[in-house]
Amino acid sequence: MSKLYFHYAAMNAGKSTLLLQASHNYVERGMRTLLLTSSLYAGDSAISSRLGLSADATLIEADSDVFEITKIEHAKGKLDCVFVDEVQFLTSAQVWQLARIADRLNIPVMCYGLRTDFKGELFEGAAQLLAIADHLREIRTICFCGSKATMVVRKNAEGGVFHSGEQVDIEKSHYVSLCRKHWDDEMQRAAQ
Repeated sequence: MSKLYFHYAAMNAGKSTLLLQASHNYVERGMRTLLLTSSLYAGDSAISSRLGLSADATLIEADSDVFEITKIEHAKGKLDCVFVDEVQFLTSAQVWQLARIADRLNIPVMCYGLRTDFKGELFEGAAQLLAIADHLREIRTICFCGSKATMVVRKNAEGGVFHSGEQVDIEKSHYVSLCRKHWDDEMQRAAQ
């Protein structure tokens, strides 16, 4: 039986780079992959990394049926793996559709994304994956202090951080990855 994997990390840990590398490994061996990403993040239907790697992807809208998209692609030619970038933006129902791809179509599903937002709260897609994924893998990056970064802050124009606001802001330059201690320090200052 195929499995559902969740690879999660803070910003700038190389999640998209790892996804593109893994898909390349499949393709290099003559296998076929399906790349998916959230339309909230990638309006141009591509997955790209900070290193300059990119690949075309199918966009997932809020009302997309990911199982049906995959089933149709699988009928065109055997899929060996499904890769999903920015999985945190998916709904709980869509995460269950990913599980059904693994369970019913017997295709491994590799998901990459954030676990928490700038307020330290779980994204809907990430929460569901933490509950039902077969394998969880934390990808590590570091805080400016050298400790493992697990949190992100959203910077404002004045250099401070936002304490509240909309969960989604896709401008990467607004975010900084921090360890929990330094994230808490920044959030405490912002709340004052």
